[in-house]
Amino acid sequence: MPEEAAPFSLITYQDVAKKAKLIKYMVKERLMPPWPADPTYSHFANEMVLSDDEIKLIEKWVDSGMPVGDSLKTYTIESVKQYVQLGEPDLIVNVPKIKIKGNNKDLFLVMKIPFELPQDTYVRAIEFVPGNKKLVHHVNTHLIQYDEGKKKNLHEGAYYINQDQANSQTIHNQLGLLQDDDSYAPMTPSVSNYLPGALFSFYPKEIGGYKLKKKNVFYLNDMHYGPSPVDAVDSSYYKIYFSATPPSRPVAEFQLGTLGIAPVEPELIIPAGSVKTFRIKTILPEDLSLISIVPHMHLIGKSYLVYAIKPSGDTVPLIRIHNWDFRWQYFYQFKKLLHLPRGTKIFVEGVYDNTTANPNNPFHPPQEIRERNGSMRTTDEMFQLIVTYVPYQKGDEQISLENATPR
Repeated sequence: MPEEAAPFSLITYQDVAKKAKLIKYMVKERLMPPWPADPTYSHFANEMVLSDDEIKLIEKWVDSGMPVGDSLKTYTIESVKQYVQLGEPDLIVNVPKIKIKGNNKDLFLVMKIPFELPQDTYVRAIEFVPGNKKLVHHVNTHLIQYDEGKKKNLHEGAYYINQDQANSQTIHNQLGLLQDDDSYAPMTPSVSNYLPGALFSFYPKEIGGYKLKKKNVFYLNDMHYGPSPVDAVDSSYYKIYFSATPPSRPVAEFQLGTLGIAPVEPELIIPAGSVKTFRIKTILPEDLSLISIVPHMHLIGKSYLVYAIKPSGDTVPLIRIHNWDFRWQYFYQFKKLLHLPRGTKIFVEGVYDNTTANPNNPFHPPQEIRERNGSMRTTDEMFQLIVTYVPYQKGDEQISLENATPR
């Protein structure tokens, strides 16, 4: 669609017909639609994978001269937007407009977005919508809530600070996030996150949800804009979907690897001219029902593998990505809640290519690339697996995670 990350739209017949030969090639080579996960290894909810028959049908259509078909079934941009945008939200909260300098450098901001409601409100989902999809790389959003009388002015302090200039000792004071008695308000982590290529989806009604108080702040400890050669502007926002019922089972997450609960082995250093393999492993301390997993690497990632071994000895294939692509990173949501019992071992393996053979290498000639204290700069590296889950309850295996709706 217009203003999306792709270089051209595919809404009308004319849009598609002009690119027909390119489309035929891209689907035949399975380069499009973008779905890095290997569908022969594991499956996920709403996965974007064409079958062999669907690919042959597209090839046949192109080779036969691209017949128009039933013009009465033509989609408009507005109808496609309604389908993609999953219904109208109950509330939109705008992010401050950000000016991005055209200096070919990453921009990292720490930001607050205050908003007030007339009363305490149940919420089904919170969706971050990037305004400039070509530059917004990732966003981690936490929710800070203030009890009545604890915070008079949500707008005191700065709205955002350049992360390079932020002092971890004083940043919460600079942003005015502390309560009026200088204490910290409760914070709910990761209520809404975004990665390039990520598709927002709702959880089923059996899990998830939040209760918003009257006074709230979205706290973005990482608002990352990728490098731009020209001056640009971003006007992102949040969609909030209300619920008539209280939140159900709260969703939690943990991270493995960089900034996580289990280390990368060996230390994440990739010498110039080398291809190296790194691993992460952990043992689950309790029964969990997995909702989604997010593999994460930067530019010189080559391949990614995750599997689990249950105490019974059974192996559970979780995800395999043969050709890592930094531009397409997803929250891979399982078709149903995936039960992994206590004592299950999770193994993660990542391969990095820091040679001239890697077209995504940011340095020419190659130079040493490493993890730098959790730096999220694209020219540094990360090796991370983010796991979203709920504590296991009997019957979780039957809860579908596909095609949930906002109501």
